[in-house]
Amino acid sequence: MEVILLEKIRNLGALGDRVKIKPGYGRNYLVPQGKAVYATDQNVAKFEARRAELEKRQAELLAAAEARKQTLLGLGTVTISAVAGEEGRLFGSVGTRDIAEAITALGMETHKHEVMLPQGLLRQTGEYDIEVELHSDVIATIHLVIASEGQAS
Repeated sequence: MEVILLEKIRNLGALGDRVKIKPGYGRNYLVPQGKAVYATDQNVAKFEARRAELEKRQAELLAAAEARKQTLLGLGTVTISAVAGEEGRLFGSVGTRDIAEAITALGMETHKHEVMLPQGLLRQTGEYDIEVELHSDVIATIHLVIASEGQAS
């Protein structure tokens, strides 16, 4: 299946690119989310007519993401308290939702899908550098500290 991208998508392409993808990815995600249209002759003509408008919107989104990045970097260290045992192992874990809520509590709206944890959930107390993807071209790194809330007996 071939589609035309209506915005930049990481690991796939930029605005206006015609890309071949698996049918399910296009049919179930890209097209319903408004991120792509099927690459028919009619859609190609419509896209070319709207290209300047879409590029302007992409530039606005990029500028907004850069502004959010500066705000996020200005927050400093994000601290999360969690119940941990004697060796620093957490009872439970800290995930993307917990990190997004902690950042939001500091005054910057953040969604869990923006927080990147490639190694999976955090299960130890300590200090971590976490990436927050605000846009496909804008990634901010925050300093996260997971502190022990109390010792279990």
